[in-house]
Amino acid sequence: MLSIDPKTLPIPKLHQYLLGAIGPRPIAFASTIDSDGNLNLAPFSFFNVFSANPPILIFSPARSGRTNSTKDTYKNVKVVPEVVINVVNYEIVHKMSLASSPYPEGVSEFLKAGFTPVPSEKIKPMRVAESPVQFECIVKEVIELGTEGGAGNLVICEVVQMHIHEAVLDANGMIDQHKIDLVARMGGNWYCRADKNSMFEISKPITTCGIGYDQIPDDILKSTILSGNDLGQLGGIEILPNETDVNEYKLVELSELFISLEDNPIKLELSLHQRAKDLLAENKLIEAWMTLLSFNN
Repeated sequence: MLSIDPKTLPIPKLHQYLLGAIGPRPIAFASTIDSDGNLNLAPFSFFNVFSANPPILIFSPARSGRTNSTKDTYKNVKVVPEVVINVVNYEIVHKMSLASSPYPEGVSEFLKAGFTPVPSEKIKPMRVAESPVQFECIVKEVIELGTEGGAGNLVICEVVQMHIHEAVLDANGMIDQHKIDLVARMGGNWYCRADKNSMFEISKPITTCGIGYDQIPDDILKSTILSGNDLGQLGGIEILPNETDVNEYKLVELSELFISLEDNPIKLELSLHQRAKDLLAENKLIEAWMTLLSFNN
């Protein structure tokens, strides 16, 4: 494994390693305004949500690693401490990228990138009409992390108004992760798209407590079929199926497999592990466990 002390690297190379490894990163399409009322719009992938009460978003317009210059966005929020953070989806990603061009100070990226400015309700900067979700924010604090090229500037923002296009909502009035079609930054010129081909669900153990990896029987842990992710899913079950349920499942669902391979226990075990793996892919955790436990019942 390559082991590196970041202090030994040139900043551009360190920057590439950081961005290549840490991703996908959500994009803050930040709209600000200067003291003369000029509009500015710029994307930043050093960004995330950090609190719900109060609702806090943080993004970082870093100093240039080449020239040590600061972004117009950084200068603007120091003078007018307000910002609209517009969410970026696939429908606007190329126009968003165009807005990142180094236009001269005072030039509106709304105009250059073809976005529609919409007045905010509680702050001065304009919203991006084409963005599916827009957060009007008050800048609570700006924390400068350094004075040299590549140093970040944390802009801590409190959301004071939210705007969500109805088109991205589900039947319950919540944001549908398929409809919103978000994009994120990777390393170099790469982006990724959070669509049905790339997203998957994992039930979060917030209110439940699984048995844990360490309680999985040794013969299952040593499986040549089940992956680490599969074992992680198995460890998430709260209580193992009882012997009665396992035997009933074996008779109803697995009888043909046991009959056909009764003279080949090695192949039977492999087949059961493969069946369990397929069940886990369908999030059928209990059925997967009953399949695995049936081998020794």
